[in-house]
Amino acid sequence: MAAKPSSSSTSAYSEGSIRVLKGLEPVKQRPGMYTRTDNPLHILQEVVDNAADEALAGYGKKIKVILHADHSVSVEDDGRGIPYGLHPEENAPVIELVFTRLHAGGKFDKGQGGAYSFSGGLHGVGVSVTNALSTRMEVTSFRDGHSARLVFSAGDVIEPLQIVPLASGERKRGTTVRVWPDAKYFETAQLPMGELVHLLRSKAVLMPGVTVTLVNEKTRDAPQVWQYKGGLRDYLQQNLHGEPAIPLFEGEGFADRNHDSFAEGEGAAWCVAFTEDGAPVRESYVNLIPTTAGGTHESGLRDGLFQAVKSFIELHSLLPKGVKLMPDDVFARASYVLNAKVLDPQFQGQIKERLNSRDAVRLVSGFVRPALELWLNQHVEWGKKLAELAIKAAQSRQKAGQKVEKRKGSGVAVLPGKLTDCESRDLLHNEVFLVEGDSAGGSAKMGRDKETQAVLPLRGKVLNTWEVDRDRLFANNEIHDISVAIGVDPHGPNDSPDLSGLRYGKVCILSDADVDGSHIQVLLLTLFFRHFPKLVEAGHIHVALPPLFRVDVPARGKKPAVKVYALDESELAAIFEKCAKDGVPREKCQVSRFKGLGEMNAEQLWDTTLNPDTRRLLPVQLLNMDFAASEGVITKLMGKGEAAARRELMELHGDAVEVDI
Repeated sequence: MAAKPSSSSTSAYSEGSIRVLKGLEPVKQRPGMYTRTDNPLHILQEVVDNAADEALAGYGKKIKVILHADHSVSVEDDGRGIPYGLHPEENAPVIELVFTRLHAGGKFDKGQGGAYSFSGGLHGVGVSVTNALSTRMEVTSFRDGHSARLVFSAGDVIEPLQIVPLASGERKRGTTVRVWPDAKYFETAQLPMGELVHLLRSKAVLMPGVTVTLVNEKTRDAPQVWQYKGGLRDYLQQNLHGEPAIPLFEGEGFADRNHDSFAEGEGAAWCVAFTEDGAPVRESYVNLIPTTAGGTHESGLRDGLFQAVKSFIELHSLLPKGVKLMPDDVFARASYVLNAKVLDPQFQGQIKERLNSRDAVRLVSGFVRPALELWLNQHVEWGKKLAELAIKAAQSRQKAGQKVEKRKGSGVAVLPGKLTDCESRDLLHNEVFLVEGDSAGGSAKMGRDKETQAVLPLRGKVLNTWEVDRDRLFANNEIHDISVAIGVDPHGPNDSPDLSGLRYGKVCILSDADVDGSHIQVLLLTLFFRHFPKLVEAGHIHVALPPLFRVDVPARGKKPAVKVYALDESELAAIFEKCAKDGVPREKCQVSRFKGLGEMNAEQLWDTTLNPDTRRLLPVQLLNMDFAASEGVITKLMGKGEAAARRELMELHGDAVEVDI
């Protein structure tokens, strides 16, 4: 017989236990479900997007963003102004509903008769989330010769709607929203200026003729104003990292009212560049919303480019025997700006970083493919150049897929040509520095101790080798060169590798002191942990710590002027504190920030990073963990299919991490 539940357990879960969150309470309880909580940029973007939607609909020509000294932000537009009359069903002012109801907006009614045919809005949570997460919000709508003003605090109305006639002859229209983000909901209240500038500039790029202005009252700098007449082409050309191998391919295609599958106006505008080197530039938008995580519209562009190039190659019989072309072979060297217009966009999550609309693949591909096929066949020489790039990529990919042996000459491994070796053969004292970039490698070669220090420059970011089979490692030139230079073959934790060929007692990772440098450092540490674990175990792997700042301290009294180096911001603060105690004010200290190792001359690099007496060199060790335990953690961090586990790990333990290399 089942045990009778106790009265205490029954009362713990009853009808009264169910709580119904009303109004904007869900946003305040779980802000991360509705917006990004690292900083307030996204809640401000919701306001900017509304202003941009007015311009996209053809009713506005100006968007102005003002960063006030009191940390509030204003967004002004010259659109139609938000309606402020009573809603026919809700019996409340429309302007109030827009800012206080999660699912109220003018963007659900698509097509004929709707306020917006194309907009970024879909979920209808938009500015109501901004309102919920702000200590104060002031909204003014200029419309029909009147101004209507409403003030909120934490999503609640604190000053009811006031409607005042405009002065005689004043014909102002549009909406002004001033927001004071509530710092308690965000990791930092500081706006990332780079991202904000990029967001505003992109609005101007995607809406030729619309003027976007940023005013910073805190710094009192001159306003930044963007207005692009040349659109996507000018923007992409300004941002490319490498020279285009062929002229830029740009175009647009939109459905007309007689289109079989898509609504009138749906389609895309694009500009694509193919470069042989440099990091690709890739930006995509849906109805002016930046989709930083890509989505189905990008898949459509990829498919359209691939199908067109494949068709051209087949038409001209250019594909060598045994070579199979894949979409990545065409897409790998493509930089692009893509702006799709989708009537009813379906986004992944509230913050709209990725488009999920399935039809967008067919929509974009359907316009890109025929346009590129026509362009290639009108410019056959450029078409052949693009085909050559794609075929070369396919051949490299297929070659990398085969087992690759270490290159040998006369039975002995040939040292890499770019290795600048040391003169000594004393393993105890010899060191090799794996240096990020050729320019830094040049400074390291000149600044090193030639007797005991060798330098191997690395180009770009090393391959993530966590899931690469050992017999395919040498397909990557950088990894091949590292293995040959140090004189040890890749191995596993249970192997007994021959370490008699080890050429250096210390293998030192030397990368920039910025985020990219940290990434390269992590990739190299992954390589050594996965494929050279015995070197880690024996204490041969080290990480060099170059400084981020140089401080020139002027002479004071009998003390001469000196140069002091700081590893990071906290050390910089400590230097200023010490100078202040010595009677040197902060403003008299000249601070230089090294953007990379390449900015240091040979003498500076020797003083800070290479000289055994003054450098900081950390040995890489496994503390309180064996290889098996460490492997599970690193799989979560470096595995390609581990995004969910990685997110969970960061959410649970991200704030408890102590960096200990």
